[in-house]
Amino acid sequence: MVDRDPLPDDAVTAPRWTGPALWIHADLRPANVLTADGTLCGVIDFGDVCAGDPAYDLAAGWLLLPDDTIDHFYAAYQPTPDAATMRRARGWAMARALSGILIGDAGVHGRPGGKPTRGPPAHAALQRLIATVR
Repeated sequence: MVDRDPLPDDAVTAPRWTGPALWIHADLRPANVLTADGTLCGVIDFGDVCAGDPAYDLAAGWLLLPDDTIDHFYAAYQPTPDAATMRRARGWAMARALSGILIGDAGVHGRPGGKPTRGPPAHAALQRLIATVR
């Protein structure tokens, strides 16, 4: 069992976003990013674009990037996210990974709305998130 105080790093108790609503894609997931030779080269599907908390799009780091690049992504992101924003991002990433696992499982078992391709990246994201628990 991990010995840690659950509240200070808990996404649920992180302060709400009080900054200005920022433009966010709101659907950054493997199916909506294009890569060439392992390099991000485009983003598609802007049907969910809205203004809101940047933590929602920051969650994509855990959903899209390989283990050894996530820290670089967050270090390069501007404006630099504060600790509360990163806690909310981690919470959004966890929710989205669990959702992807359920959608993938539904696809494997032929249930309506299921997409088996969602499972593997969601499982990988969950592993990356678990690795960030301190």
